[in-house]
Amino acid sequence: LGAAAKKVFDKIGDKAKEGYEKFKDDETFNKYSGKAKEGFEKVMDTPDSTSEYDAADVENNKIISLFAYLGILFIVPLLAGKDSKYARFHTNQGIILFILYIILVFLSTFPHIGWVFTIAQIFVALLAILGIINAVTGKARELPLIGKFRILK
Repeated sequence: LGAAAKKVFDKIGDKAKEGYEKFKDDETFNKYSGKAKEGFEKVMDTPDSTSEYDAADVENNKIISLFAYLGILFIVPLLAGKDSKYARFHTNQGIILFILYIILVFLSTFPHIGWVFTIAQIFVALLAILGIINAVTGKARELPLIGKFRILK
């Protein structure tokens, strides 16, 4: 049985390699994958305003700013970092992300289309991770798609 299974797997592997080689050289695939990559890079290329913030403010508020991306815990930097321009920047993004998440949770309850909004919640989680990384590394970089909106001044 082991030799027969190996023969089957080898045959499947050969077919997979053959299909990949055809796919890899396909002009249409290469054309559109390049456009997708350009689009992704454009979305991810958001303004970075780190240089506008005082270095001491950034250093003192890195940890507190990460709470802005943990759902309702955006209240922590909102209250504890109210005098920090850096913490307010991240709190603003956290509030917008939280509002977006609440809207998506509500929309995901609709029959037949709710699954789309449930999947969109994964995007919100990825944005939260990106925000946390920016906060703890001392960057004031806007999140893709939502970073340009301002609630806090």
